[in-house]
Amino acid sequence: MYLNSPVTQFESLSLTTEPNPEEAEIEILPVEVALKSPSLPPSVGETAIYLGQRNNSLAQQKSEELQKTLLAHRHDRQLVILQDFPDPDALSCAWTYQLIAQQYDIKCEIIYAGALSHQENIALVRLTNLPVQRWTLQTLKSKDLSSYQGFVLIDNQGTTSQLLSAVQQAGIPLVALIDHHSLQGELNSEFEDVRPYVRATATIFTQYIQTGLLTLDSSINQHVKCATALMHGLRSDTNRLMQAQEEDFMAAAYLSRFYDAQLLNAILQANRSKRVMDVIERSLKNRIVQNNFSIAGVGYLRYDDRDAIPQAADFLVTEENVHTAVVYGIVHDEDEELEIVIGSLRTSKLTLDPDEFIKEAFGQDSTGRFFGGGRTSAGGFEIPMGFLSGSNENSPYAKMKWEVFDAQIKQKLLRLVNPRDNPIQSE
Repeated sequence: MYLNSPVTQFESLSLTTEPNPEEAEIEILPVEVALKSPSLPPSVGETAIYLGQRNNSLAQQKSEELQKTLLAHRHDRQLVILQDFPDPDALSCAWTYQLIAQQYDIKCEIIYAGALSHQENIALVRLTNLPVQRWTLQTLKSKDLSSYQGFVLIDNQGTTSQLLSAVQQAGIPLVALIDHHSLQGELNSEFEDVRPYVRATATIFTQYIQTGLLTLDSSINQHVKCATALMHGLRSDTNRLMQAQEEDFMAAAYLSRFYDAQLLNAILQANRSKRVMDVIERSLKNRIVQNNFSIAGVGYLRYDDRDAIPQAADFLVTEENVHTAVVYGIVHDEDEELEIVIGSLRTSKLTLDPDEFIKEAFGQDSTGRFFGGGRTSAGGFEIPMGFLSGSNENSPYAKMKWEVFDAQIKQKLLRLVNPRDNPIQSE
């Protein structure tokens, strides 16, 4: 049977997958479990595809645990909370969770508090009709949170969402936490699947699909679009599969049977806006390069242009003799009168761990939560400005405030890059 078959048959769970008939035969190890995709035609089911022992058994275990959790929450309403600036990995996985949860009569609303500012994210949502909603803190005040029985964190652990504290204060329990980033703190979740060694959360959700939690059907337009979104998320978080591992390739191979290549190409062809190009230009102008690190502050940005920062970091890391780029700026949300320092790190240096680097550079807040973290080749940080937010109508004051934050961030970064030098004096 499959995981989405009748509930009464759950005890007889069997996890197998239909293979590609062109694959060479592989010796079957007794500790490995075959996975079967219920959506494949019978003609391709004569041999089996086997995942590695660790990934196979863990995918089975976590799928069983997630199904038990979903069974315990039948007929619930849930909030799926994404980071303030959700990326393709988060968006696609949230949509997949929603489709899985629907089979248990669980209604999910996918929400984020920030903005979709990256051109590819905007195109992804528009071209696939991905059901995501923007809830600001003001919007949250008008919502009846008592109608929700749980919330879910996907591709984040709440440290990059303004919505988390309000939802927790409303007494809504955390039902599921599914992420591929390192643990950022203690969260009491009913179901938890956190795998830092996995390159994309989309890989984890594709494994859920492979074990039968969702039966993809190529004749269903919504399924094709969701598979396309997952492929985009996987591709995005593995740097176009160049940093993918075996399980990521296995997930991509599975999705290749369902996704729409033309639709994905249309998403990837989205053009950069002039404002994004302006931020990239600023990063080039302001960068300093030391010990193969390129560090650039880009000043103030509108909230809607926040995703220009990682795009600038992507660009700077391609410079000759640069293996790591860090770009940061002060992002201003005029609606909420909120300012926050946001930065992105990109690296091609195999021995540099972005998660460790960012955590060591910026440390933790008063509650013990780190200001940032990362994964292989990429990382980010967000530092609230608190009492110093706003008052930027006074141009000299705004300039002075930026100069202070710019100097402090450079000092913290260069302390690791060039520990023997005085960062403030660096040119």
